[in-house]
Amino acid sequence: MKKKFTVEPYIVPSWIYKAVQVLRPTKQLPVSVWAENKRILTISAMPGAWRNDVTPYLVEIMDAFSDDMIEEIIYVKPTQVGGTTAMENMIGSLIDQDPAPTMVVYPSDDLAESTSETRLVPMIKSNPDMAEKFRESESKKLALKFRDMWLYLTGANSPADLSSKPIKNLFLDEVDKYPGASKKEADPVSLARERTKTFFDRKIFMTSTPTLKTGHIWKAKEAAEVEKHYFVPCPHCGQFIELKFAQIKWPSKDDVPENTDRAEMAAYACQACGCVITDQDKGKMLRGGRWQAVRQTSQHPKSVAFWMNTLYSPFTRFSDIAREFMRSKDDPDLLHNFVNSWLAEPWEDTKLKTNAEMVMERQTDAAEWTLPPWTKLITAGVDVQENCLYWTIRAWGDYLTSQNIAHGQALSFGEVEKIMNAEFSHPNGEKMVVNLALVDSGDQTDAVYEFCLINADWARPCKGSSSSLQGYYRISTIDKAGSQANGMQLVLVDGGKYKDMIAARMRKPNGTGSWMVYQGCDLEYAEQVTAEHKITERAGGKEVQHWTLKSSHADNHYLDCEVYAAAAADVLEVRSLFLQNQTEEKAQEVKKQTAPAPAPQGQEENWISQSNDWL
Repeated sequence: MKKKFTVEPYIVPSWIYKAVQVLRPTKQLPVSVWAENKRILTISAMPGAWRNDVTPYLVEIMDAFSDDMIEEIIYVKPTQVGGTTAMENMIGSLIDQDPAPTMVVYPSDDLAESTSETRLVPMIKSNPDMAEKFRESESKKLALKFRDMWLYLTGANSPADLSSKPIKNLFLDEVDKYPGASKKEADPVSLARERTKTFFDRKIFMTSTPTLKTGHIWKAKEAAEVEKHYFVPCPHCGQFIELKFAQIKWPSKDDVPENTDRAEMAAYACQACGCVITDQDKGKMLRGGRWQAVRQTSQHPKSVAFWMNTLYSPFTRFSDIAREFMRSKDDPDLLHNFVNSWLAEPWEDTKLKTNAEMVMERQTDAAEWTLPPWTKLITAGVDVQENCLYWTIRAWGDYLTSQNIAHGQALSFGEVEKIMNAEFSHPNGEKMVVNLALVDSGDQTDAVYEFCLINADWARPCKGSSSSLQGYYRISTIDKAGSQANGMQLVLVDGGKYKDMIAARMRKPNGTGSWMVYQGCDLEYAEQVTAEHKITERAGGKEVQHWTLKSSHADNHYLDCEVYAAAAADVLEVRSLFLQNQTEEKAQEVKKQTAPAPAPQGQEENWISQSNDWL
């Protein structure tokens, strides 16, 4: 018979158990949970313990920082919605739970120092766990030392601070207020990003109120692998809707004359059911809201962008938004701020927006190669490409009234010469030809010079000016020793000014002063003429506007041709054409006044005239 063995249970000594518990890594709380447990607001409109239910839209944004799968979080926001406080919660959570080298970049050093003194240090001292780790005596305003990490603060105006020391966690606050790149340094955002390259588990949080489509925050949003908007349930129909400014309604001026009274009566009309939503409904709606992806390019995104406007703010009433819009709508600068700071959208100047449909709407009753009755001048523009030449011919009348009467592509200069020498018939029977054509000399320069020399009676070379001119164009002289073209006139063209002019006149209805095209104009021409748009960028701390292609591979040859045709018209003093009418009318009036009176008829002559049928 086999002997049975029993195993006595082993009791772990208490000292070993305690040691294991100390060494075992503690489970990290998501940022939103950490904040609700440990964050105390000292400088706030609502001081005291942090409550997620006040600004519930911040919960997922904060928790994205705790998600190991996400590397970059972008938050596009209006002002005063708690974005900065949410960023501070992330920083506090790092200090307390996941210490690592961290940097916060503000628009300037002064703002970094002020934020350190008035917000970050008070936050650290208000929490016992963070205060215990804080080494205040060894810290500086812009370098806070803790037991197991450094927190660096700097301004975007200090390139040297942005390009040294590796960091794991990077916070970029109000990035659209950062200074632009200089000739010696890359832009501040790129410099700061470089510092995180050595960490495979890096975290980058970027937030800002947007300014322009070319600003840092909007470009980051567009580049994110997923974009999320906050949707809230309508209290009437339960449909999840995105709060949009267009749905804020208020009485008309006919019903309520005063703007203040109209604004006070503003309410939100649900786009799903049409029912009225008031400010009293907003709190419950926000708490029941959720972030939904409106665009996603990856199944496992590493970068996520959150966007919202001020309609979601629990601190802002619908009437406040309506009142601010009424105050701003007639002032471009105030409206610019309203679009950025309240709607969280980039500012665009729509006065110079163009599109192909607008060109097609400018068609007249005149067919191709037909002169309108008001034609006084004909000019042309030629854009020279490596394998072909684009050309346009435009008729001009008083007050810069103009119409494209023909355009196309030519395979040789000889073909262009034949086209430009074509004869047009004016409705009054007069024969007309192209008065002046400007030919782009940026490509095939010598060939263009030779062509213009041979056809000097109607052709001149032109070149786009690299800088803004005082006027629309300037006459220069070709200085090329040994060339037959040496001494020939060269027209320098300010393309930006002419594109402004074309875009503005394209928006005018057909008629006097409008920019028009012939009946049956093709879509390719329309798309090329509107292939560029005017954008605003920040350069050297200033907003600068310039024309650029709408997409990288768009063709804009016909637009260049129309610019040259307009410049040719200016060279021929098209803007003073209307004075010819006045001069002719005055000349006729003077002729009438100075004409000799008819001689008096004698009796015999008078008798004959009265009896001229006597035969």
